[in-house]
Amino acid sequence: MNDATAETLCVVVERALSHPPEKVWRALTQPHLIAEWLMKNDFASRVGHRFSLTADWGGVDCIVEEIEPHRTLSYAWDTKDLRSTVSWTLTPTAGGTLLRMEQEGFLPEQKPYHRGASAAWPRFISELERVLERLD
Repeated sequence: MNDATAETLCVVVERALSHPPEKVWRALTQPHLIAEWLMKNDFASRVGHRFSLTADWGGVDCIVEEIEPHRTLSYAWDTKDLRSTVSWTLTPTAGGTLLRMEQEGFLPEQKPYHRGASAAWPRFISELERVLERLD
């Protein structure tokens, strides 16, 4: 087994949003907005910033890995024995933004985590859309 990454699973969710990338970016990076659609957090838009996401079931330890405002955001997403990366890509479109979320790094034996993430991310992104509808 030379390349362990070849065997990892990922979750991808894409949504065409009727909001400009700048507005979507705010919802992805402002802590009070992240709390509305994802979890309570102490996020900051700085590479290397360590932050936590917390919910009733527990929490996630994260580190910001990449930021290109209004375009890309990625962070390490570590919880229990899952070490993964969540990446957001914003692509401007005529009608708004194509939002792509990818969580990668699920090991083959972590199928329950993968199934959970596959079910949870579409719900989180639907909540994100509701937050965007309320933003100016």
